Order: sequence, then structure tokens, then C-alpha cells
Amino acid sequence: MSSGQPVTSTVPPRSSARRLLRTALVLGGAGLLTVVSWSGYRLWNGAPYPEADPNVVVTRLREEIERVHDDLALSRPADERPDRVETGACYYRGLRSFAHIDESRRDVHSFGLDTRTTAVPRAAARTGEERVRSRLSQQGWKLISENISDMGFRFENPDTGDMVDVDWYEPTGTLAVSVFAPCGKVPEGFAG
Repeated sequence: MSSGQPVTSTVPPRSSARRLLRTALVLGGAGLLTVVSWSGYRLWNGAPYPEADPNVVVTRLREEIERVHDDLALSRPADERPDRVETGACYYRGLRSFAHIDESRRDVHSFGLDTRTTAVPRAAARTGEERVRSRLSQQGWKLISENISDMGFRFENPDTGDMVDVDWYEPTGTLAVSVFAPCGKVPEGFAG
């Protein structure tokens, strides 16, 4: 039965379209697995906190509270001036927060400074507050709320998330200034 011709296989060679489809399915599956894994991680942990260098944050807050006091131009210094920046508790985000209810994170802190000046007349408080409002607005800060107290407001810096509260309380004539930074992930070993 040999006719002298070579024997050839009747199985057709794999087509390039079939290989391309198989590669696309493998890559698509890997991509889908990555998206599902990342989504699951994000759902469990929530949005990550931004990195925060405590020294940079403290310097920024001290400078801002000094600018606010310069704008207020009160006839006397504040009754209470903080000697250190206070740190605040920050909590777990995402579904993980249900496993850590009322448990703050050790690696994430907020920062704040508060001052109080009593016996400030209404007219002096209002004039000073208008100067603070004007400067913050010109610098791009956004008004978040008004009338937190009898006479007051809150501005937020859209670049840093820092906030400035200025409130005047009529019964005591207390002018309160608070400057604070939102929660941020601090370097390992930060004592707070």
C-alpha cells in the first residue's frame, strides 16, 4: 500500500484564533480574580487612611492657629494656649469595623489644637471672625458650616482636609478657635 508518498496527519494544526481565545480567557480570568480580590480587600478594610508625618502636621496646625489669631487681632492673648497638639482616636473602616467596634487603631491618629479667650465683646469677635473668613476664602478653603455656636463657622482646606473652627459664645464672651487635621496613618513607633 505504499505509494511512495509521505504519510500526513489528518488533524488540522491549532489555529491562531483558538490560541488567542484561550489566552484572552486566561488573562480575563486573572484580571477578574484580581478585581474581585481587590474589591474584597477594600470592602473588608475600607478606604485606606492617608499617610501622615506627625511633625509636618503639627507644624502646619501651629502655623494656622497663629494666622487665625493674627486675623482675630484681639486686644489680649488667649486665656488658654496649648503647649502640645492633642491626638485623637481613629477607627477601623469597612466591614472590618464591625469586628473592632469602639476599638481605635494604634497606627492612625487625628491632630488638633484649641485656644479660648474669654470676655471678648460681640463686636470685636464679629470683626475678627470676618477677617478670618476672608483670608481662608481667599486661600481656597471651603466653608463647611455656619453658626456652630451663637456665632461661628467651620472651614476646610480641600488640599489637606485640615479644618478651622471659630466660635463665639455669648454667655461668657468666649472666643474659641480649633484647628485640626483629619485621621492619618502615622509611622510605626509614634507614641501619640
